[in-house]
Amino acid sequence: MSRRRTPPQLYEIASLLLCYPDPDVLARDVDAAGAATALPQRLRAPLERFLAHRRCTAGIDLEREYVETFDSRRRCTLNVSYYLYGDTRRRGVALLRLKRMYAAAGLVLDSDELPDHLPVMLEFAALAPEGYGEHVLQEHRVGVELLLLALRDAGRPHADVLEAVSAALPRLGLSQTRAVRRLAAEGPPDEQVGLEPFAPPEVMPLEARQ
Repeated sequence: MSRRRTPPQLYEIASLLLCYPDPDVLARDVDAAGAATALPQRLRAPLERFLAHRRCTAGIDLEREYVETFDSRRRCTLNVSYYLYGDTRRRGVALLRLKRMYAAAGLVLDSDELPDHLPVMLEFAALAPEGYGEHVLQEHRVGVELLLLALRDAGRPHADVLEAVSAALPRLGLSQTRAVRRLAAEGPPDEQVGLEPFAPPEVMPLEARQ
């Protein structure tokens, strides 16, 4: 029996809930809550918990919470390839590969974020042809799980959103489980790259190549 495809609205909702909660984003929570009612209970419940938290928290407090969670804690970065590669040349290669995968699916996402930014990945998964989004998320599954663990350990409400994403994906394989345990204990690779860029020229800003 083939595995049921994750409803694309799950990825769309999760992408929204992991974006910076400015007034325009928060205004879409009502639509997100409506879309969540169509999801299976195991996916819907954690999203509804997080949406309930947003409803009872002032906007300025949600903004502060977001910054404290994702901008002040490297362990909770939304750039999920960092968990696997740290600030190394291999991460640059991974970013370039992601860009090419997005292009191969015929989608160009309008975002100033890096291609490994989880809300960008989730938006891609919601819009891409069947199989593309799941493949991208599975390739970065270790990073997704490490972010989930970090959010749980820090007691951050955004863990509920990652809980839903993780539940939508296939069960972790043995090699993935080992990688999660190792990287949780040791942290990401550390490479001192000096003055050289850690990414290939194709993914570096123009000024960095001059």
